[in-house]
Amino acid sequence: MLRLRLIAAALIFNGDRLLMMKRSPERTLSPGMWAAVGGHLEPAEIGDPHAAVLREIYEETGLAADRLEDLTLRYILIRQNGNEIRQQFFYTARTRETSLTPCAEGTLHWIPREQVLEREMPFVFRKLLEHFFESGPCRHVEVGTAGLDGNEAVIRWVPLADPRV
Repeated sequence: MLRLRLIAAALIFNGDRLLMMKRSPERTLSPGMWAAVGGHLEPAEIGDPHAAVLREIYEETGLAADRLEDLTLRYILIRQNGNEIRQQFFYTARTRETSLTPCAEGTLHWIPREQVLEREMPFVFRKLLEHFFESGPCRHVEVGTAGLDGNEAVIRWVPLADPRV
């Protein structure tokens, strides 16, 4: 039986630097890898990933909502991982803050954009960053589905659109 896991994460920029977390080696998901800040939606947040990403940002960085600029949903990614269907909501934001609260889940670093993809990170996060860096922020939300093209793992991106328009 497949289970559903909902996740909200944020790409937070300070100028040309991206906030990344080097995850603790003791973490269950992606131990020791580089990732965005974020985490699972709590039961009360189902249907409100925006509230979840604000909570996760604050818990992991100490950045409150009033310290973020232009927090915008950019990507929804759907993938299967074992017996789970994972639906991830990725936001982007900017901040002028550089001081962050230490986090038990890993260490936070401001990484220059040109060095971001040099880090070891989960496949789906790498593909999302490659797409974002190549395309830039779109006016619409992009939906990605992870799958296979022959034996190669891929993510297919399409704009989310209201078919009635």
